[in-house]
Amino acid sequence: MLSPSASRLEALRTLLKQEGLDGLIVPHGDEFLGEYTPACAERLAWLTNFTGSAGLALVLADHAAVFSDGRYTTQLEQQVDQTCWACEHIYQNPPPAWLQAHTKTGARIGYDPRIMSQAELRPFQAAAQNYSLVPTPTNLIDHLWHDRPAFPAGPAVIHPLSYAGESAQSKRARLAQTLQHLGQNAAVLSDSASIAWLLNIRGSDIPCTPVVLAFALLHADATLDLFLHTSKLPEPVRAWLGPDIRVHEPTQLERVLASLSGKTVGVDPATNAVWFAQTLSHHNATVQESPDPCLLPKALKNPTEQDGTRTAHLKDGVALCRFLHWLDTEGHGTTELKAAEKLESFRAEGAEYCGDSFPAISGSGPNGAVIHYRVTPQTDRTLQQNEVYLIDSGGQYPQGTTDVTRTIWTGPDTPAPTLKENFTRVLKGNLRLGRARFPKGTTGSALDSLARYDLWQAGLDYDHGTGHGVGSFLSVHEGPARISKIPNAIALDTGMILSNEPGYYQPGAYGIRLETLVLVQPLPTTEGTRPSYQFETLTLAPFDRRLIDAKSLGTEDTSILDAYHARVLHLIGPHLPPTAKKWLETACAPLKSA
Repeated sequence: MLSPSASRLEALRTLLKQEGLDGLIVPHGDEFLGEYTPACAERLAWLTNFTGSAGLALVLADHAAVFSDGRYTTQLEQQVDQTCWACEHIYQNPPPAWLQAHTKTGARIGYDPRIMSQAELRPFQAAAQNYSLVPTPTNLIDHLWHDRPAFPAGPAVIHPLSYAGESAQSKRARLAQTLQHLGQNAAVLSDSASIAWLLNIRGSDIPCTPVVLAFALLHADATLDLFLHTSKLPEPVRAWLGPDIRVHEPTQLERVLASLSGKTVGVDPATNAVWFAQTLSHHNATVQESPDPCLLPKALKNPTEQDGTRTAHLKDGVALCRFLHWLDTEGHGTTELKAAEKLESFRAEGAEYCGDSFPAISGSGPNGAVIHYRVTPQTDRTLQQNEVYLIDSGGQYPQGTTDVTRTIWTGPDTPAPTLKENFTRVLKGNLRLGRARFPKGTTGSALDSLARYDLWQAGLDYDHGTGHGVGSFLSVHEGPARISKIPNAIALDTGMILSNEPGYYQPGAYGIRLETLVLVQPLPTTEGTRPSYQFETLTLAPFDRRLIDAKSLGTEDTSILDAYHARVLHLIGPHLPPTAKKWLETACAPLKSA
């Protein structure tokens, strides 16, 4: 009997033949090209059963493959029916090269231009020798997905100035000047987080990300065309937007784009579907490729947003410390699912909690080695004695977005020396990066090796980036800056929030990841010195001292860790119940006195 995935693959191949196509590109993204998508856009998961947030499938008459990166290697192999799908590493065997190798001369490969960016499409165009790329007028998966969920209907809500720190009018005026400087009459916005930030609105269209799905055209006169179902705009929100925001149904998008004939329009090749450039060109507009004008301003948190994220992390730290105390005292024999639910319940008891910022990664023992492990009732595992438990989670608050990972030893025995050594190497990487000072103009890729140095000395490494940007009550993964081996031209600057999350993973045994969020702050300058920056650590939760090899940690790192733990105790302790506070006092005691 065929698996659901095999049956769907067979049906898709039949449809491709009917459409005169020899293959199809199926990306993970939706029309808005976000990392996280609403249920109605999970086309890749419907077809392949792979639920990771990054991936792509290629379907041919005789071959089919699913691609993802190192974060999802194990998950890919566990979820995908390998009798009909090959599982490939997206960097080691790039999809365009795979497609070129498996197609015959003259092959017609379909793609939906509404859900692929120009940046995604270009490598396929460059590799195409045997095949040609054919835009499809509709999405072919949607023809087969008969029980596809409806598009989200939740309303947009106001994000008050007390949290945003700058009016939407001021933001639009700033960005309009950018368009004028670039010689653009308008710019296309597809990133719902950009639109939410620009207009100071939020929503609930995507799980864990408080945005309303929409498109927008920002004009050089600071007016804006907004495209979303008008039923999603309650009157108070419509009034909040003001008279310079023209609201249209999504069906009117091409009509408004056509009105830009003869104009110069900015289109981000990474965040806008290729359909926009194709449609604008068809209507005789000049397409100018340029980054989403919201990306960098959104990443540079203003003083109100910076104060807000500190508040959010204080609230989150209280919940996390209550959870760590519970896990250490009452959580013996709990399961991965129950542990994640318990942490969420502690967060929910706090004021203004608005839900998780992403589905928690709650992995014990070998499951912790799956970098983006997603626990399900089928995979749920009981935490055993004397093993490693990894919990990576975050919360959404009106003041900010959190993301934190801690790795815990369940006890009661002492961890093996090799485990403590590996944990300590990861911890040293976190501390080394966290205390870095760097001159203006430094990119995250220049700092990445600081987090990996101690692992590299032992021949170890991790197959993911060290840091991603984080939004302000927006996406937990935010560009344009990052800390990674992969080169990135965006320099770190005041107000950026990034993660600091080195790790080590031993397949089949355990995973270690230690994540704190950091805020880029200017260093005081003295005569003759270059403008420089440092990180302010935002996350407030202790590291498990049972896993630390104090001798190999060294004097400098011990001092840094003790100071951090003293700060955690000072800020979090007064908000804890007596028993939890007593536990925190022990967890945060100076390491040298242990």
